[in-house]
Amino acid sequence: MKFYGSSKSRAARSLWALEEVGAKYEHDTMPNTQAKTPDHLKRNPNGHIPVLEDDGHYVWESMAINLYVAEKYGKNGLWPADVYGHAAAYQWSFWGMTEVEPHLLAMLMHKMLLPADQRDEKAAQKAADAIKAPLKVLDDALQGREYLLGSTFTIADLNAASVLAWAPMMRLDLSATPTAAAWLQKCLGREANARVRAMK
Repeated sequence: MKFYGSSKSRAARSLWALEEVGAKYEHDTMPNTQAKTPDHLKRNPNGHIPVLEDDGHYVWESMAINLYVAEKYGKNGLWPADVYGHAAAYQWSFWGMTEVEPHLLAMLMHKMLLPADQRDEKAAQKAADAIKAPLKVLDDALQGREYLLGSTFTIADLNAASVLAWAPMMRLDLSATPTAAAWLQKCLGREANARVRAMK
């Protein structure tokens, strides 16, 4: 396998999945600025990273890559054992992208990434308020269980936690959802994720 994408981007979540399953892969640390080159557009016509090349096939979109990696290589429990578990993995992956990431991205833009004169504190606060509802959903789902699908860490946890990985960086207050906060720290503290965070 060959993986294209920097660990300092959304590609980190797919590197985490690859590390979690112990896959052997070549890592091309391509930055976003090279994603529109003719060669890369053959891999992903949208001109984005990450992209995974496996057995002559290209898979793009980080969540799709992660679900693919878990299903094909996650024999250690990362991929759920039955169709109900598969549905839950899809559900929590899409939840992360639709219910959480837009709010975190808005906060990131208006707190850190945009030039100072373009930042809007009201927009950042609106996003911080909006994320409280999905965080409550997550907190409720984790009551009485160690991970989202039960006692085992799966791709559902990895995908949801990889989106929420921005929260500590922005010092998002998670005190109202302590179960979710503890789960997030446990997920982000896994050895496979630590290896990705140490990548250049």
